[in-house]
Amino acid sequence: MYAIVEIAGQQFKVEKDQKVFVHRLQTEEGKKVSFDNVLLLSDGDKVTVGAPAIGGAQVSAKVLKHLKGDKVIVFKKKRRKGYRKKNGHRQSLTEILIESIVASGAKPTAKAEKAAPAKEEKKAEPKAAAPKAETKPASAKAAADKPAKKAEASQDLSSLTVAELREMAKAKEITGYSSMKKAELIAALS
Repeated sequence: MYAIVEIAGQQFKVEKDQKVFVHRLQTEEGKKVSFDNVLLLSDGDKVTVGAPAIGGAQVSAKVLKHLKGDKVIVFKKKRRKGYRKKNGHRQSLTEILIESIVASGAKPTAKAEKAAPAKEEKKAEPKAAAPKAETKPASAKAAADKPAKKAEASQDLSSLTVAELREMAKAKEITGYSSMKKAELIAALS
């Protein structure tokens, strides 16, 4: 069963137990959110299309964490005029886990607060480094045991984003991690 739902101004095709990165939501980590703007529901061969949304249908999710996306460089240049502008951007994102998709007429299992997209804030939110510290030593010990486990750990590192790798490098007190590329971060961490 899958649904097409509008979350924070964008449409996503979601299934149960799927992780999705959406624009920053104004909900705390660990809280549940529900999205009522379900545009399409599919359950096997049965497809329900809304006009524009399906009444009573709901997708509920849990906010896992707030993070920033990879850096995007915006470079503008006009040749022979001496005009060059360089600007960078990192999108504020929220990682959510889809917990249930409820069709119209069915009752949701738990009440969840309705999600609203967050406004961009200038202040950085404090991040909790304790969960990262708990997972890091276990993977470090496993990588030290056998070379096969070291290869698996490097594959796990390659599936992480650059922001997550930089957080791990910061926790390990590696210097110069802010200018490292993804491959260099993986090499430094393994």
